[in-house]
Amino acid sequence: MTLNTPSTILKDTGRVVDIHTHVYVPSYLQLLRERLQVPRILPPLDPDDEASLERLVILPGEDNDVTTANGRPVTNGFSDVGEKLRFMDQHGIDISVISLANPWLDFLPDTEATYTTARNINCEIQLMCDQSPERLYSFGVLPLVNIQASIKEVENISRLGSMRGVIMGTHGCEGRGLDDPALVPLFQAIADNNQIIFLHPHYGIPINSGSALDTSGNEKGHALQLALGFPMETTIAVTRLVLSGIFDKVPHLKLMLAHSGGTLPFLAGRIDSCVAHDGTIADSLQHPPSWYLKKMYYDAVIYHDVGILATARFVDPKHIMFGTDHPFFPPPGDDTAKPKRWLSVDSNLEALDHAALDHETKRGILGENACRLLNL
Repeated sequence: MTLNTPSTILKDTGRVVDIHTHVYVPSYLQLLRERLQVPRILPPLDPDDEASLERLVILPGEDNDVTTANGRPVTNGFSDVGEKLRFMDQHGIDISVISLANPWLDFLPDTEATYTTARNINCEIQLMCDQSPERLYSFGVLPLVNIQASIKEVENISRLGSMRGVIMGTHGCEGRGLDDPALVPLFQAIADNNQIIFLHPHYGIPINSGSALDTSGNEKGHALQLALGFPMETTIAVTRLVLSGIFDKVPHLKLMLAHSGGTLPFLAGRIDSCVAHDGTIADSLQHPPSWYLKKMYYDAVIYHDVGILATARFVDPKHIMFGTDHPFFPPPGDDTAKPKRWLSVDSNLEALDHAALDHETKRGILGENACRLLNL
């Protein structure tokens, strides 16, 4: 399926803001090229073919998986600001809030070099935004292997003019999860600096094919992990975070969830019920879990009107914002003479257009909500 015309939803919408759009800065690409294990960048499959591209391999088990051709082609759109702006112009996007794409440095050791890597990446992202300051804003990245270093980087991010918060994965510090009590000072620092956390999955969850010998799920390429593993990773991590009581300890902490929060809008009632019947957990929280979930923010990268509508009925629609997930999921084929519209963009636009929402609500999701929340 390929959509070749823009959605009618873009008529009379005001500014359109993409809050889920990624970059790989040059220094990070070089770091990945030098690595010998995932995550890493592999050379072109056919070095004699000028059209053959380097391949980014970031998912566990994908390194030797021929069904995905060992990763994703590294196109100019990964790091070229001009390509980002052309993509925005092509799809009617006025503002993009860019963030480093996964993974987010959690595979690096706890060293001063890692802290410097995070600082340099943030400076490079700021320089990208400086090339189009009225159209590009950003989220920074933290050296999450060390909490004190991350707190220092939060303070640095607050001084960078384009940055409105941080992007963070679900593994926390040294893989201990977001409900790790040691993270409380970091969450407090993020809240005190009026930053938002854009929470994004990376590792997925085990998806077994039914074979005792295969626990990766990679016999279907990376489709299962992206479609199911990522949303469930978010669902589990955020639920654990809520049950840790962090939002009672740091009530002004702002969290924005990728991919419409995974399955949280659908499962919130079940989570409430199960917690209510577990006195130990229920007594540790000031409110039911759904109360905290409704205070969070959600992107609209869900690709289906049913998902958009479910999210909008669960949370205040003013907490939902449009995203594209660029530069991933480009149009198939290599014909660049006439650039094709991206299905990953138009399916999200069509989903919003077909959801049973009024015009003002759609207008808010497309841009006004993000402008208000992020002071764009």
